[in-house]
Amino acid sequence: MVDSGVRNAGLLSDGCNPELVKDAEFDGIFEIPIIKKPKNLIIPNKLVPFSKIGKTDRKTFAVCEYENDTEFSDLLAHPNEYVEILKQYEGFISPDCSIYRDMPLSLQITNIYRNRAIGYCFQKHGVYVIPCVRWGDDRTYTTKFLPEKIAFLGVERHSIVSVGSYGQLKNRVNRYYFEAGMDSMMEELEPEVVLVYSKMPDEIKEKYLKTQFVEYEDWTSIVRKN
Repeated sequence: MVDSGVRNAGLLSDGCNPELVKDAEFDGIFEIPIIKKPKNLIIPNKLVPFSKIGKTDRKTFAVCEYENDTEFSDLLAHPNEYVEILKQYEGFISPDCSIYRDMPLSLQITNIYRNRAIGYCFQKHGVYVIPCVRWGDDRTYTTKFLPEKIAFLGVERHSIVSVGSYGQLKNRVNRYYFEAGMDSMMEELEPEVVLVYSKMPDEIKEKYLKTQFVEYEDWTSIVRKN
């Protein structure tokens, strides 16, 4: 059996797998790969974390990565091995690679890039991909420090996106950054549909009545019910 650490060593050693973005179009000064707006906006029945998809035989849901990065590290390192698997599902949310406010900006940008690169790769191979949008500190969702809002590069406007609110609303500081980033995203991308993993506060939804918000129960809550 191959040790997962050895198997996934190529994730960093090969420059984050440049073959992933072959023929991609890029956005902004950091050249973030673009996940194209789909021709039809498909709203999944349910979102299930990547590590849990083997727990159900039904394929009527989209696969997401709203979980610890270690749970989907193999997908990041070897995406081509999962193309045919993911085609069986309603869709795929691009990876929610961790972005923390106390991360160096270089790492925040790296994980935004990785999110879009993996999403582009699967989209190129025929998987229905919905971009996951995640921001960190205000350097990622404002132009105070950079000339572009890096968190939103690689995502086309007036389309469908996914955000994860799980754990983002538990204290005042986290909620502030979540709402500030959310407002910036809505201004920048003007999405038609926002999928929400967990809950979206009514006061946010009420500000954007032209956008359809679709909330999904998080996996932890589903397990607790059962």
